[in-house]
Amino acid sequence: MAETIFDVAIIGGGPAGYTAAIRGAEYGLKIALIEKSDKLGGTCLHVGCIPTKALLFNAEIWDHMKHAADFGIEGMGTPTLNWAAVQKRKDGIVTKHTKGLEFLMRKHKITTIEGYGRLTGPAKDGVHTVEVYSEGGGGAAGESSQVKAKNLILATGSQAKMLPGLEADSRILTNIEILALKEVPKSLVIIGAGAVGMEFASIFRTFGSEVTVLEFLPRVVPVEDEEISKELTRLFKKRGIDVNTGAKVEKVEKTKSGVKVSYTDANGSAQVKEAEKVLVAVGRAPLTDNINLEKTKIELERGFIKVDEAQQTAEPGIFAIGDIVAGLPQLAHVGAMSGMVAVAKIAGRAFRPVRRDRIPGCTYTEPQIGSVGLTEAQAREKGHEVKVGKFPFAGNSKATIVGSHDGFVKIVSDAKYGEILGVHIIGPQATELVAEAVAVMELEGTVEEMMFTIHAHPTLAESLLDAYGAVEGMAINA
Repeated sequence: MAETIFDVAIIGGGPAGYTAAIRGAEYGLKIALIEKSDKLGGTCLHVGCIPTKALLFNAEIWDHMKHAADFGIEGMGTPTLNWAAVQKRKDGIVTKHTKGLEFLMRKHKITTIEGYGRLTGPAKDGVHTVEVYSEGGGGAAGESSQVKAKNLILATGSQAKMLPGLEADSRILTNIEILALKEVPKSLVIIGAGAVGMEFASIFRTFGSEVTVLEFLPRVVPVEDEEISKELTRLFKKRGIDVNTGAKVEKVEKTKSGVKVSYTDANGSAQVKEAEKVLVAVGRAPLTDNINLEKTKIELERGFIKVDEAQQTAEPGIFAIGDIVAGLPQLAHVGAMSGMVAVAKIAGRAFRPVRRDRIPGCTYTEPQIGSVGLTEAQAREKGHEVKVGKFPFAGNSKATIVGSHDGFVKIVSDAKYGEILGVHIIGPQATELVAEAVAVMELEGTVEEMMFTIHAHPTLAESLLDAYGAVEGMAINA
């Protein structure tokens, strides 16, 4: 490889890295994509977004099957769950899209290199050198080769955080181990009530597990609007999920048959919960160790890399994208877009920086959550005179048709100019509906404009029209 000088070498083949590679190739750049695994796709495709959402869709179908009689479908007997078949379907989806990525690399003539990439320092004569180790995680055991490029993009991703003193195994799980379970656990304690924890709570409760959620903060899905958190807590408790906020985990111990979690509840009382398995879902740490950042001018903030609006680091010619970037949420779609921004800058093309207040957040629980922009509290903190509209799915005819009318749409707007500051949805297909809100906010739409934007009937999207109207106290169906 040493004789080839690429326009861009990318370290990391997850959604951020492979998206940057494809877009770079579309710009006509010569791209090398370095990935330590033998498969592209990263956490998202193999042990994150894709397999998790596959299980969530299975759970949704299972829920419908249990209520088949409500839809006039009879004579089915009692449905039984074939967990092995569920897992096989999930794995098949992952395999299909892994092969799809391999095809895209060939289609775009992207050079893929299996190995662990480490920086060697600043560019020399305008060319960066990456040392690529074939094995041994970049340690002494691995044979190495060199990749040279005019620009480097770091897209090394993240890994699940573990509580101090614990290691993942067959009973103490992270997102990796829980996706490979051979059977549905009878009981599960989940530590952490962010998107990951709440999605697995939703999955396994649907499939019959006794689920307990322990969250240190005062509310679940704490990045969401407070009313969203309150509604999800209500609906999870209605489903029989034991939700505990303000809970501080003191100790996790293995027992003869499972695990025992000791924690202090919101009232300061000591509590103990035993279960077959425990899932630790307390966030993700950036993978920025052991890639020789210290040999460069790259600046870190709690392990995350600081970048400018074009994703450039403090070291000339080196960019950072995805989960390792300071100040950005660790979401696949954020990683992908930051990758597109970086290669646009490198190629001298126009780009728009990633805006924190234009990033959709999606939680694929039952019910789903989709949100973008400022929460009501954030808007007030920023000094906006706030006007809020709220419309319940109970008033939406399509929600009744699909048998899912819990939840609501909430619009946070600026009272003076009608600018839409935030949209927060909990309910059926919220993760799809939020796309309209992102587009509207990107184009700086106002409440008045959206009140006169025709939405088809009957659709779930009509709930947004009613919510825009509700800002002015003029929802039609409430």
